Amino acid sequence: MQTWGLFVIVAALAYLLGAVPFGLVMARLFGLGDLRKVGSGNIGATNVLRTGNRPAALLTLLLDSGKGAIAVLLARWMVGDGAAQVAGFAAFLGHCYPVYLGFKGGKGVATFLGTVLALAFPVGLAACATWAVVAAVLRISSLAALVAAALTPLVAWGLGEGQLSWLLAALAALIFLRHSANIARLRAGTEPRIGQK
Repeated sequence: MQTWGLFVIVAALAYLLGAVPFGLVMARLFGLGDLRKVGSGNIGATNVLRTGNRPAALLTLLLDSGKGAIAVLLARWMVGDGAAQVAGFAAFLGHCYPVYLGFKGGKGVATFLGTVLALAFPVGLAACATWAVVAAVLRISSLAALVAAALTPLVAWGLGEGQLSWLLAALAALIFLRHSANIARLRAGTEPRIGQK
């Protein structure tokens, strides 16, 4: 039986998983220095890529997306669909505001994509495809993330995932909040492009 107490436990465990800073871990393993002093200072895959180390960036992308997906899948398997949504939101918060780093974390894009893939695979595929197309055409990771985040709740609604769309709208709002500096640079035309150190 699903109880609020169980949901709190799920949220806490998912948050702690989401808070693991895999970008910093990969930077340390690959000898890239303190990622918070490189490029934008962000701990995500895009900033790892700015070091020029593509394997480290790919591993960061997979691990950051994987922690959101794993949190959702485990919660669904052990508790149910309601807990899966709670776990996805908590893992996302953990990545953006990790207790291990004084609540100063990443921007949540990879964790968002992994979470959506696990919650509703067709919606997640659409989100990934949107990010990939915008990134390939315009070569600006932050813009691709913002477009994908904004469209994903609408895609979920269109595919009959109305309840899920509310969660995705909340995550999208947080992504826009976390990208406030990027949005300012996009308006000024100074946002760096993918692969630029």
